[in-house]
Amino acid sequence: MDGNAFTCLGRGHVSAVKTVRQKHHPSAELLRLLDELRRMVNVCVAIGIEENISSLKSLSLKSYHRLSRDILSYYRLCAISTATGILRNHRKAKRKNSRTRIPYAKKLMLTTCYGFKIQNDLLRLPVKPRKYVYVRLNSRTVQVLSGLNVRSVTLTSNSLGITYSKETVEIKPEGYVGVDRNLDNVTIASTDKAVKTFDLSKATGIKSTYRFVNSRFKRNDTGIRTRVLSKYGEKQRNCVQPLLHNVSKRIVDQAKTRRYGIVMERLTGIRRLHQKGNGQSRNYRARMNSWSFGELQRQIEYKARWEGVKVIYVPARNTSKRCSVCGYKTLESTQRQLWCPHCGAILDRDENAARNISARGLRFSPNGPPGEAMVEEREQGERDPNPQSRWRQVKSTNQRQKLPDEEDLTEPQNSH
Repeated sequence: MDGNAFTCLGRGHVSAVKTVRQKHHPSAELLRLLDELRRMVNVCVAIGIEENISSLKSLSLKSYHRLSRDILSYYRLCAISTATGILRNHRKAKRKNSRTRIPYAKKLMLTTCYGFKIQNDLLRLPVKPRKYVYVRLNSRTVQVLSGLNVRSVTLTSNSLGITYSKETVEIKPEGYVGVDRNLDNVTIASTDKAVKTFDLSKATGIKSTYRFVNSRFKRNDTGIRTRVLSKYGEKQRNCVQPLLHNVSKRIVDQAKTRRYGIVMERLTGIRRLHQKGNGQSRNYRARMNSWSFGELQRQIEYKARWEGVKVIYVPARNTSKRCSVCGYKTLESTQRQLWCPHCGAILDRDENAARNISARGLRFSPNGPPGEAMVEEREQGERDPNPQSRWRQVKSTNQRQKLPDEEDLTEPQNSH
C-alpha cells in the first residue's frame, strides 16, 4: 500500500491520499480495452511530437477527434492525459540530451477516475455503453476501502491499484523531529534531545548483490537483457520496499505520538554529485545512485499526511558541517565523528546533522528561538556584517539557525 498526494481543503485541513494494490487475472475483453488504450496513447504521443505540443488543452484539441469513436469518451480523455505526461517527460529529457528517442507506450495500462463502481467485492468497469467487465477484489482490498472515498483506478495486465482518500486535520506541532537520511542508516533527533538511528545497511547489501548479479549477464541481446534486468529490478524493489516502509512507519508513529512535526532536508540535485566524469569510481557512483532517499521521503510524507503530521523541508547546506551545540564549523575527527574547535564538542556526524535539521524546523514554530526573530526583522537583501556574532547569539538557545545569506542556497553539499 502506498500513496503520494494530498490536497489542501482549508486552514489545517488536508485530503490525504493512499493507494491499495492487488494482483488480478484480466479477461480477454479487458485486455482488448487496455490494448486499445495503449494504441490511443501512442496516437496522441505521435500527434504531440508532430505538432510540438505538450499541454493538455492543446493536445485535446488536436487529437480528440482523431481517436476511435467506438471507445467511451472518458477513456479517450484518459489516453490524452497519459500522453500529456509522456510528452512532458520527453521534452524534459530532450533538453538534457538532444538524441533522446521518440517515446512509445509499450505497457498495457489504464488510469481513470470516471465510470467505475465498486459493488460488494467487485470492481465494475464499463467497456461500451451499458456493457461492463468485472474485477474481483480480494478481502484485504475490500477491508482497506471500507468507509473511504475511492478516487481513481489504475489497471495493468496483472495488477490493480485503487486510490482512496480521507480528510485529516493537521496536528499543531509541539516540537519537531529532524530526519537525516544516509546510505546505510536514517537518524532522527527531536527538539527534546532524543536521538534514534534506524539501520538500513541490509537494503544497501541487497542492492549491491543485485548489481553484481546483473553485471554477470553477458548475452548481447537488447530485448532479453531488458527483460532480465527488469525482472531482477522488480525482485530488488520487493526486498527493499518493506525495509523502507518499516522505517518510515516508525518515524511517523513516533512523531504522531509526541505531537511533533517532521523536518527533512531538501535534497534537490543530489544525483548530479555522482554523475559520470566527476572523478569518482564506478562502484562508488553505483552505490550512491542506488540510494533510496527519494522513496523514503515519499513514504514518510504520505504516511504523515494520512496521520495529520506536519512535514516541512529545509535546505541541506551544512547540516553535517555545523556544530549543533554552538553553530561553529566543525572538523573531521575520526570515522563519522566531528570535532568542534570552538566549543570542543565531539559529535557523531549523523546525530549532529539530525539535530541541525530539527533546529532549522523551529523557524516554522511561533515560539522559535530569539535569534530567528532578529533575522526576520532584518530588511530583505541586507546581509549580516558579522556572521560570527550571529552564531554566538544563537548559542544561548543551544540550537543552530541558518545564516540569512544561506537561505537561497538549495543545492546540497556531499555531507553524507
